[in-house]
Amino acid sequence: MRIVIAEDAAVIRAGLTEILTDRGHEVAAAVGDAEALKAAVAEYQPDVAIIDVRMPPDHTDEGLRAAIAIRRDHPGTSILVFSQYVETRYAADLLSMRPGGVGYLLKDRVANVGEFIDAIDRVAAGGTALDPEVVTGMLKATRHASALSTLTARERDVLALMAEGRSNRAIAGQLVISERAVEKHISNIFGKLGLPRSDSDHRRVLAVLTYLGS
Repeated sequence: MRIVIAEDAAVIRAGLTEILTDRGHEVAAAVGDAEALKAAVAEYQPDVAIIDVRMPPDHTDEGLRAAIAIRRDHPGTSILVFSQYVETRYAADLLSMRPGGVGYLLKDRVANVGEFIDAIDRVAAGGTALDPEVVTGMLKATRHASALSTLTARERDVLALMAEGRSNRAIAGQLVISERAVEKHISNIFGKLGLPRSDSDHRRVLAVLTYLGS
């Protein structure tokens, strides 16, 4: 099959190219950033694009965003995300666009080359290949989002300011409400997020982590 690789680490990019060509596949392009990836897919129309998540210029989620664009604009190209990181922000969008022809594997959990090649074959044939850690991460993100959806707009404003490290007094000043109102909103947030009073857990930190995790 014809394959395009997007991986910013030159050694890994060369290694993947060698593995795939040794098994009779054509590596049409091996690039190091998201824009070059999209251009290569448009030019070569590959069967599969193997894509890292974090690439230049910001090394955040450029690869996943490019994968979503490719899946939308080039439906004949299957996608295999191959990364060290579980990025839930766009992974769910990628996997929900249409069934099959997509995978997400973690580099340090692929046991051997045969397993990797099997995943590529499965994705190219319209199947899926998902690491269990990726699935777990997306389920956790979904639960966080579901819990946060129960918050009122004002409670979300308060939680966002908590995530910035603001004190109750600072939050009150920012939102032009009383500190007592802030305390009531925070109590409601704890209740809706299922964070009962505990001697061992700092509920304010846990609430912020839930917000950031969504």
